[in-house]
Amino acid sequence: MLKRPSCRSCAALLALLLALPTLAAELKVLSAGAVEPGIRAAVARYERDSGDKVDITFATAPVLRERAGSAAAAAAAGFDVLVAPVAVFDAIASAGTVREQRDTIGSVGIGVAVRPDAPRPDIASAESLKAALLAADSVAFNRASTGQYVTGLLQKLGIADAMGGKTVQVADGAAVVKHLMQGRGREFGFAPITEIVLHREQGLVFVGALPAEVQNRTTYQASVAAQTRDEVAAMRLWRYLASSDARALFKSAGID
Repeated sequence: MLKRPSCRSCAALLALLLALPTLAAELKVLSAGAVEPGIRAAVARYERDSGDKVDITFATAPVLRERAGSAAAAAAAGFDVLVAPVAVFDAIASAGTVREQRDTIGSVGIGVAVRPDAPRPDIASAESLKAALLAADSVAFNRASTGQYVTGLLQKLGIADAMGGKTVQVADGAAVVKHLMQGRGREFGFAPITEIVLHREQGLVFVGALPAEVQNRTTYQASVAAQTRDEVAAMRLWRYLASSDARALFKSAGID
């Protein structure tokens, strides 16, 4: 007949199990590049406090839409948490690749940047911005959300045809920075304010935000993938990104 373990034995076993270290989870975040400074800071804090390891991949809105737009694409991307503009989440909603519940982490406006030796354009108002655009030798912007808005803004200002020969579209914000720093003449660029601030150490000059009457703010949200490698850990990271601690880090990085 088997002996029933004593309460003392059970207590000792429980104490041993509680003393064992918890295995760190490995997670992957797929994120929009415009929120990179805030996401990097928040993830670093999360890793420090949780012990989990997080790999982050940044991409433009069109690429995010592509990688999360179908079950097969999402499986290939292998992300656990997605951080993207609201428009991307709306576009992929029917694919079922992320949970329905999302949390807003903040919004980012568009700014103007120049290289150190370039003249600063007057962007105090919509009219002065229009004049600066017409006077520029060239203007650079990305093919992501910012670039799509700027393309529409040129049409709204009635100068799309006049600007046709001097606009330069590149892949993303980092490419805008590289183009500007290697440029010459009366040239300036449009980029998310967070990306301009991120690259100021390279000498990039932040001229300022677009005037209020033509400003565009992109709102970013976070959600958990429908299929994750570690659901508990993925939910834990997602909740952290919506916490007051994370929001403070986002704000200090220029995400409102």
